[in-house]
Amino acid sequence: MPRTLTGRVVIATHNPGKLAEMTELLAPFGIATVSAGELRLPEPDETGTMFAENAAIKAHAAARASGLPAFADDSGICVEALDGAPGLFSARWAGPGKDFAAAMRRIESELARRGAAAPEARRGHFVSALVIAWPDGHEELFEGRVHGELVWPPRGQRGFGYDPMFRPDGHGRTFGEMSSEEKHGIDWASPDPQPLSHRARAFLALSRACLERA
Repeated sequence: MPRTLTGRVVIATHNPGKLAEMTELLAPFGIATVSAGELRLPEPDETGTMFAENAAIKAHAAARASGLPAFADDSGICVEALDGAPGLFSARWAGPGKDFAAAMRRIESELARRGAAAPEARRGHFVSALVIAWPDGHEELFEGRVHGELVWPPRGQRGFGYDPMFRPDGHGRTFGEMSSEEKHGIDWASPDPQPLSHRARAFLALSRACLERA
């Protein structure tokens, strides 16, 4: 049976973009948050072979180190014409300097090398795996996806990572052109909310299982 999350939680990320999104998602539930960066927790080696495994590694490491429940995300973009790359290595493609402009250029270069010019050849999807881990080892896992097209040149200065080159299905703008509310907002007043982003979709499932509105 899912365990309810209450009180204070560590957001196990050193990525400011993820931290902002996860803090906003938790806000309606009255959960007090502190980041792994604020606690000066080390970043564990992400040795998993699936997004869910890497999210669990980060969440459990933060929970053990802090003595608090920890909330972690592992996410990335999977491009069909690149056999699912960069996938688990989405952050690594940006290098140690987190240069996602260079990472997006690399994706475009790889697509061009494979002759992927038509929209149907530029399909991809974002994946988000969210894990809550407790200090006693208990965990809860939730996943979300959003499909779309890789555009070039990148458009928009909002969001982070690969957002400026990803146009979700059914929309004319990229994630980089959308406000945070458009991208990952959840209409809690609706009986059937339909959030857009991969992280918001995973969080909606998490909230239904483990959170209570404040």
